[in-house]
Amino acid sequence: MKLTILGSGSPEAYARRASSGYLLEVGKDVILFDCGGGVVDNLLRSGRKPSDITHLVFTHLHSDHMMDYAQLVHAAWDEGGAPLRVFGPAPIAAITRGYFGPDGVLAHDLRARTEFLPSQEVWKARGGTLPRPWPAPQVTEIEPGFQLSGDGWQLASCEVPHAQPHLMCLAFSLESGGRKFVYSGDAGPCDALDALMQGADLLLHWCYRLDGEPAHPMMAPLTPTPSEIAANARSAGVSRLLLTHFRVHMDTPDAHAAALAALHSGFGPDAAIAEDLQVFEV
Repeated sequence: MKLTILGSGSPEAYARRASSGYLLEVGKDVILFDCGGGVVDNLLRSGRKPSDITHLVFTHLHSDHMMDYAQLVHAAWDEGGAPLRVFGPAPIAAITRGYFGPDGVLAHDLRARTEFLPSQEVWKARGGTLPRPWPAPQVTEIEPGFQLSGDGWQLASCEVPHAQPHLMCLAFSLESGGRKFVYSGDAGPCDALDALMQGADLLLHWCYRLDGEPAHPMMAPLTPTPSEIAANARSAGVSRLLLTHFRVHMDTPDAHAAALAALHSGFGPDAAIAEDLQVFEV
């Protein structure tokens, strides 16, 4: 398996980091976990096209995990790609209709591209045929415990605490060829995530705040620090740990040094802070 970091940031607009997006290539499948703002641009910078994506899996539907969803679907459609397989919590089906349905926000654009005669000729010149259908991602709404199999891989999921009851929030593991990748999504510590990450070869875990950084009493249990993440990962027998979802104020040299010191003290040397466009073998 090969992991490419397409977005390692947060909702904050930030030149250094796009919002959440993680590409996992396994067998013939190209699986994108989350699709926040800037992810499609980084997908192109990584040398791939939107139509290369076979599966899109959402951990939850905060904007920084799905802002580029419509752009990805539209761009893959414009390339003539196969319908994207999309998996995520409700209401992802209603959101998709809201973008691409007959009364969706992109309906004016899609009518022009498919019904305007000059646009039809452009499409035909690019090898397309008429009538040109609208984008039609294959959407499956999922719940905790959802499982999926692909080209030599198996996906599993669990619920994690983050923005309930307003949003269902999930973490995922993917196993292939005796290797295991786990992505926490935005997660507070919980027994279900501890079980999911057991024996992971690579754990990609969000980190919203640093050790010693104050947090509201309602936020503290939902936002583990590098020390807490390191301890949980070590207890679960994780082999390699990457922190992601870094915020702007956490990207100073001193903050990085403190986070890495906490990681190495609590977990070991095989821990790091993810950066956009990094590539890792799992």
